[in-house]
Amino acid sequence: MADQPHRTEAAGTHDAIPGLRKFPPQGEAVIHQVNWLGLKTLYMKEVRRFFKVQTQTIWAPAVTTLLFLVIFTVAMGRGDRQVLGVNFATFVAPGLIVMGMMQNAFANASFSFLSGKLQGTIIDFLMPPLTEAELMGAMITASITRAVLVGLALALMMALWPDVALHMAHPWAVVWFGFMGAMFLSLLGFLSSIWADKFDHNAAITSFVIAPLSLLSGTFYVIDNLAPAFQTVSRLNPFFYVISGFRFGFLGQSDIGSTNMAVLHSAIGLGVLNLVLGVVTYLVLRSGWKLKS
Repeated sequence: MADQPHRTEAAGTHDAIPGLRKFPPQGEAVIHQVNWLGLKTLYMKEVRRFFKVQTQTIWAPAVTTLLFLVIFTVAMGRGDRQVLGVNFATFVAPGLIVMGMMQNAFANASFSFLSGKLQGTIIDFLMPPLTEAELMGAMITASITRAVLVGLALALMMALWPDVALHMAHPWAVVWFGFMGAMFLSLLGFLSSIWADKFDHNAAITSFVIAPLSLLSGTFYVIDNLAPAFQTVSRLNPFFYVISGFRFGFLGQSDIGSTNMAVLHSAIGLGVLNLVLGVVTYLVLRSGWKLKS
């Protein structure tokens, strides 16, 4: 009708109204670089998910790991046994802390994505305006957060245990190897959740891969006591470098090598390993394998 305003005029009139929300033209990008708000929202969702049941996700794993300290110190720590110049309880405590951190990082990263696939809510992860890197970053960071909380709970409990002296000789090693270990298992857990079709698959990875590599990584012994063949096998285990490097941060000694440079090389190697695993996980996530079919 002639007396009705054209669409462009109406749009201009609406733009002139103070306080009226303006929408960008169709096709114009709203999020230009990193979707920090979306990344933070997903991260907080994951943290609140496991923190809501913190008895199960933080304190229970800490108590379970503490039982290893109780059992092994009672069974093997008698008679003032010395390992790397300290009593057995002080020797084994740092390894147990980082072992608990790694196992819970894997458990957290492998649960959310897989449960979304099985319950049909995976669209809640794939639909929001998040890139694959942002999605992976939020999930991995949340898993590392849980690992740190478990580690702090374990450190608090073990500091109260008789004969355990937790004094950091090299704080950088504690932070770096703890962070690298948690990231390594978070990436493995995330990759496992993409591959798995049911919870049994994740349980199999935990039972037949994660647990053996954790327990056979020098947590309760130094590999110098092993036969040469088994020493070689231990040095092929990434968990060995995480646990020994983390222990080095507390005791100032490790069985990685006779010099501090060997520990530094291990730190760099773990960083490179995490970088490679992160790229692989990103490419698998970006391909949509087992997610978009």
